[in-house]
This record gives sequence, structure tokens and C-alpha cells, in this order.
Amino acid sequence: MSARLLLLIVVIGLFGALSAVALMDVGYLGIIEPHFQSWGAGQVFADLVILGVLGCVWMVADGRARGINPWPFVVVTLFAGSFGVLFYLVLRELRSGASKPVSA
Repeated sequence: MSARLLLLIVVIGLFGALSAVALMDVGYLGIIEPHFQSWGAGQVFADLVILGVLGCVWMVADGRARGINPWPFVVVTLFAGSFGVLFYLVLRELRSGASKPVSA
């Protein structure tokens, strides 16, 4: 297992745990609602939306170049944010690792 793949798995695990606690505490809408209560929070939300859109654009272009169907990951990104891009990166890493020759 590559260091990059291990790092992605750790990030997904930790972020997943944080997300689960947040969902149990305030629910899905409770996570989004505070971003509409101040200009500062709105700026953070807009920044995250921009990053999500850029991530989706990148996944579509990269998926085409690598022969990976990016659309399931785009849908996950639209509903679950960073998880879509993180899972895409895991698949991308697994595919690139599978194509590397094994040295003896």
C-alpha cells in the first residue's frame, strides 16, 4: 500500500468520524444552516462550494483522461462534499498502483 493511499484512507476515516459526530449532533441541515447566519460563515460556504465545483470539473477531466467514470463521485461530492473527491482519489490511486510493474 502506497503512502498516498494510506494517507487518503486515514483522512477519510478521520473526516468520516467527524462528519458522523456532526450529523448525530445537528443533522444534515444543521451542518449547512450556520453558513447563512453571518457574512463570514457565508464566505466559508461560498469558498467550499467553489472548491467542490472545481473538484468536480477536475474529476470529469481527469476521469476522461484515465478512463474512470467520474459521475458517481460528482454526485457524492454534490451531496457529501469532500467525500466524493476523496473516494475518487482512492480509486485513482488504486488504478495507478495496479498499472505499476512489480519489481522483484
